[in-house]
Amino acid sequence: MKRKIMAVMLVSAMTLSLTACGGKNGGGDGAGTNSEAVSTVAESVSGDKDTLKVWCWDPNFNIYAIEKAAELYSADYEGLNVEISEMPSADIETKLTTIVSSGDLSLLPDVFLMQDNSFQKYVQNYPDIFTDLTDSGIDFSQFAEAKAAYSTVDGRHMGIPFDNGAAINCMRTDILEQAGFTLDDFTDITWSDYMEKAKVIKEKTGLPILTVQAGAPDIIMMMMQSCGASLFNKDGSVNIEGNDILKQCMEIYSSMVKDGTILEVTDGDQYIASLNNGSVASTINGCWIMASVIAQENQSGNWGITNLPRLDGVADATNYSNNGGSSWVITSNCKNKDKVFDFFKNTFAGSTEFYDDIISKGALATWAPAGKSEAYAEKSEFFGGQEIYSMIVDFATKTPSNYTGPFYYDARDAVGIALSNVAQQGADPESEMKEAQSAVEFNMGN
Repeated sequence: MKRKIMAVMLVSAMTLSLTACGGKNGGGDGAGTNSEAVSTVAESVSGDKDTLKVWCWDPNFNIYAIEKAAELYSADYEGLNVEISEMPSADIETKLTTIVSSGDLSLLPDVFLMQDNSFQKYVQNYPDIFTDLTDSGIDFSQFAEAKAAYSTVDGRHMGIPFDNGAAINCMRTDILEQAGFTLDDFTDITWSDYMEKAKVIKEKTGLPILTVQAGAPDIIMMMMQSCGASLFNKDGSVNIEGNDILKQCMEIYSSMVKDGTILEVTDGDQYIASLNNGSVASTINGCWIMASVIAQENQSGNWGITNLPRLDGVADATNYSNNGGSSWVITSNCKNKDKVFDFFKNTFAGSTEFYDDIISKGALATWAPAGKSEAYAEKSEFFGGQEIYSMIVDFATKTPSNYTGPFYYDARDAVGIALSNVAQQGADPESEMKEAQSAVEFNMGN
């Protein structure tokens, strides 16, 4: 066994994320300026073929993971050096656009991390950035299907799935007990059942069952994906106006805001505070929200995790969904693609030892074999002795995939505005959905 010394250099230090991973609202993409992004491009150019140049964010999560993967790989194989440039997700996307505009793809790193919901947009708009990984030797069938779908374009695998954004229903079991419920009463149920039980909790404890950041449609997106529904048709056209599933989701949300079982808060700080100060009974979000929940150590033993409610009367409805997450990209400028293919094949797509280690950082696998290891079977004292890690991996494998499309964030923002108008001003859902459809089509140039 050969052991190489791994060289890891942090080229820049920028914004830390709010939580371990997640989507645009869940942290992980941070913030930064375009000028910062452009000015450091030249410093990050790949050179030595044995040095893997990586762009990613979050030293406690993503950077830790890529460093650990390189360390484990170098223990068993001819090693590789890893040189990391830390930068927010938004800056990575800005750099990619700038580099493509310049026409000089030699400015690309070997590998970068990309938000799942941005993946389709960048592959379709800038295909020359990406390396097709379909024949790389990586077994993509071992990843959760819904996760792999984010980086699959026209049947070709363009990214390696990484962190788990499986949605969880994270509940205060002591508050449920005050209302006469247990966690089992909220497992495998429908939204209509959930809404009735939420009213009982409100009546007996005075607490809402959920707090939600006003204007952020995360929960609507999770409800939609739980039955494989999308804001776009498979041909890329907008599917907001006349979308019966979206309408049902918006009506559930606005009804719960009206009866006080959902409390809208101003920003993410208020949302996190509500979880930590005991002013809400539960939250529904990507599993990365656990990092914020467990921050309040004196609540250990008073939380439990179960699955989401499913929509009533929808044929493909499930109790599983996703919110947030990211995947690795091997660029067309990668100097030693065979070595990098082998690196990912034996770490992110092939090592339970790797996933057993990074679980300490809250990084849960979407690579199904990891969920069967002893580390994932460990019970969590904070969550009442539940085997939460294996449970969440199981949730991820059951999550339906849906089509996000290159204009995902345009559609999401438009639905957020429509949702606010319906929930806060009593606007007509169908009229708001029509307006949202027009706004997205305008942005698409239709």
